[in-house]
Amino acid sequence: MEPLYEDNHLIIVNKKAGEIVQGDKTGDKPLSEEIKQYLKEKYNKPGNVFCGVVHRIDRPVYGVVVFAKTSKALSRMNEMLRKGEIHKSYLALVEGKVEKDSDRIESYIVSDGRLNKSFITSSDTDGAKKSILEYEVIGRGDRYTLLKVYLLTGRKHQIRLQLSSIGHPIKGDLKYGAKRSNPGGGISLQASHIEFIHPVSKKDISVTAPPLGEFDKFLGLADIDTPN
Repeated sequence: MEPLYEDNHLIIVNKKAGEIVQGDKTGDKPLSEEIKQYLKEKYNKPGNVFCGVVHRIDRPVYGVVVFAKTSKALSRMNEMLRKGEIHKSYLALVEGKVEKDSDRIESYIVSDGRLNKSFITSSDTDGAKKSILEYEVIGRGDRYTLLKVYLLTGRKHQIRLQLSSIGHPIKGDLKYGAKRSNPGGGISLQASHIEFIHPVSKKDISVTAPPLGEFDKFLGLADIDTPN
């Protein structure tokens, strides 16, 4: 576990690909339980330790995840999330050359829990939710493009599906059309930055995760391909 920020009410960590944020049917130990153990040992806390999940990112995705250390912080962060007061951006390495320097993608998405997959559909489909993201190109290579993605709605697999829908699946994301998997099974998508007003102290919080190594050659540079 890699903490990026911690105070009396919040802890923000840098999740690795393969880790799950919250317990699921796999029975694998989730990050929330690792944090409880970390807090219990660090502060020598007796009994149960509170750790509330503020938001989640997909198992094969890297990056910033926020947890609440108090129920007050959790309830306030949940309300901020509902109101769109928590701002997140991502870095995504996608297949192909993205021609537009920036764009906005709007579509309706429906999720199928049995398949653990989301689909683009029409607005009148039962369960369809309007989904919006914006992106800008950070760097282009011969085979890949690095994008900065701003998530304006939080639907299941939204970034993965919407980028695939314009012909540019995320590198390594076989579920949404990538040509091949990445070593280790992760995908080249990172929740890179989060910012919000602290729910208790009202201070500006801005946290950025170190970029993935495979992004380095694209950051601020153009026409450089990713290594094999």
